[in-house]
Amino acid sequence: MPLKNRQSYYILLGLHLVMGILFLNNLVGKIITLIITIAAITDIILNSNKKERVLFWVVYFISAEVFFRMTSSLVSWEMIKYVSALLFFIGILSESKTPTFPPFFFVYVLLLLISIAFTDVPPDASIRMSIVFNLSGPILLGVAGIYFYGKEYSLKDIYKSMYFSVLPILSMLVYLYVRTPDLKEVVFRGSANFATSGGFGPNQVSTSLGIGFFALGVLIIAKKKFTGLLLLDWLLLVYIFYRALLTFSRGGLITGVFAFGAFLLFYILTIKKPSLFIGKAIIAILFIAITVWLYTVYVTGGMITNRYLGKNASGVQKEDISSGRVDILITQYDNFLKHPFFGIGVGNGKYYRMKSDTHVTAASHNEVGRIVEEHGLIGVISLFMLLFYPLVGIQYKSNLNKGFVLAFYLIWFLTINHSAMRIALPSVFYGLSLIRISHNEDGF
Repeated sequence: MPLKNRQSYYILLGLHLVMGILFLNNLVGKIITLIITIAAITDIILNSNKKERVLFWVVYFISAEVFFRMTSSLVSWEMIKYVSALLFFIGILSESKTPTFPPFFFVYVLLLLISIAFTDVPPDASIRMSIVFNLSGPILLGVAGIYFYGKEYSLKDIYKSMYFSVLPILSMLVYLYVRTPDLKEVVFRGSANFATSGGFGPNQVSTSLGIGFFALGVLIIAKKKFTGLLLLDWLLLVYIFYRALLTFSRGGLITGVFAFGAFLLFYILTIKKPSLFIGKAIIAILFIAITVWLYTVYVTGGMITNRYLGKNASGVQKEDISSGRVDILITQYDNFLKHPFFGIGVGNGKYYRMKSDTHVTAASHNEVGRIVEEHGLIGVISLFMLLFYPLVGIQYKSNLNKGFVLAFYLIWFLTINHSAMRIALPSVFYGLSLIRISHNEDGF
């Protein structure tokens, strides 16, 4: 997906604005999605993955996944996970030099597969779908880890990947604008809002918008113009922040803000006059945050404040501000104590809760709880390995490298704690936390 000149970037930007309208038609959306997928595979194969094509295409797809899902433009629900894994394998086979395969990720995947033997879902449920739903994300993480481990990218490549990740978010914003009714007609309560999320799951929409906020924020701070005009970039960032707030789903936006904060902290250490930069950055960020927040409070009748404070529509503090996630975690911990060695089996968590007297029947939104419950001590070991692996040797990296690695790491960890691994995004960002970044920054 490398582009020849700056004009090519503007053409892509314009195409994605139009895509936000075209994808209102499901059939057109499916056709375009298939064309993009075929183009990605063909581009990587014909060019032997030169100029980091796999990086750009995979980052694009994981950012576009929720948009493709909400517009019913995928051939299958898990298609982007399969496509991402395929692109990684093609990239590995296209390498001119022998790639380095870390044994850890092979062991990680094999350990997860053991608990399949204990899967026992009800007769009316599909064992295959239960396994795919719960293991496709973790297995993709293993594949991403194998591909990205030890790879070195230039700053130019990383900034380009940020550009490609914002493109589908642009399409989503157009789609959301068209699909959202007049806000005066929307009933806001102290819970996630489907009407302002394009009729789709607010949690996943918020996750995508949070990543868009992070990626565009990085480009703005690094003075890499996304639209060509810095003022327009700031306005787009404001709108992403606003739309993320309107979903009333907190996890995705909080993840994007924390990741951006981690990057910003280390970016400040790389500039010559940090005090001047800090002053300008703080003023700009605070002005945007306060202004957008106050406007959102106004259009939602104050309900956004209740949502973030964990209150209901009447302003009464909820006993559980996690929207039921704490109850699920408690049952997962109990199931782990009852089945400590191999867990209860892949995909069994939901059905165990249905048979219990807890009245909690939802699928897990927390991958940490799920892996411990369904995989037992094997899951605990795998989890600890994942937590510490990207942090090994980080002290020897440059400040900018640390900023990106920690941002990618936070995106993975925070996302799997509020949205599990239902989309491909956290798996790939975990892989990105393993890369090295050189300081070659010529061009965009």
